[in-house]
Amino acid sequence: MVTEQQIREALKLVLDPEIGISLIDLNMIKTVQITDKEILVEMVLTMPGCPMYVYMLEEVKKTIEPMAEGRQVIVRKLDEKWIPPWETLKE
Repeated sequence: MVTEQQIREALKLVLDPEIGISLIDLNMIKTVQITDKEILVEMVLTMPGCPMYVYMLEEVKKTIEPMAEGRQVIVRKLDEKWIPPWETLKE
């Protein structure tokens, strides 16, 4: 059975198209839940209203589907819980 760690490892290959850094390294993937019937991934965006969010959701889904072992893959963004995924460095 696929594990959360395996999914997170695979998602290291999915890059934010505007920044060029993986969604994992940007801390955008907040939830990975695996049940017998589905794999749920919840993510935040780098900024509210990100114009590339549909592309990123599709890339996450395409990356996970080959590992899903017949489970439905659900990927959704957490707009209502938006929290900046990183802080700028303070000098």
